[in-house]
Amino acid sequence: MMIHDITNLAGAHKRRTRVGRGEGSGKGGTSGRGHKGAKSRAGWSSRPGYQGGATPIMRRFPKRGFSNAGFRAEFHVINVRELDKHFESGASVDLAVLVTKGLVPNAELPLKVLGEGSLGKKLSVTAARYSESARKKIEDAGGTAAAV
Repeated sequence: MMIHDITNLAGAHKRRTRVGRGEGSGKGGTSGRGHKGAKSRAGWSSRPGYQGGATPIMRRFPKRGFSNAGFRAEFHVINVRELDKHFESGASVDLAVLVTKGLVPNAELPLKVLGEGSLGKKLSVTAARYSESARKKIEDAGGTAAAV
């Protein structure tokens, strides 16, 4: 008999431990919380980042410099290769259509079209931004690249 045969018979889910249900259960009495003190009592919780009175790590290190991360423009991106694969010639492509086809997850961010791959179909594309190569490929195929 192999270990995987045993675990298959036993099942994938282990029953949760019911604490405080008598000494015979092995988790009676103090219910695994030890003896006395704030941590043994109901309602206790530690503040996130609290290090027992020591100076927290975020206060021990100096803060230097500046980050532009909060100002970054984020986009849903799609390459012209995907447009060529999923759309017929003459189709109109915008963010809503891409969401319904499942090519982008949602319509919360604006759309940017990138130029990887080739495009051999005439498409009418509407997006917030285009890379130079994407705009050129769409227009060379006879389509239009309109901005939102």
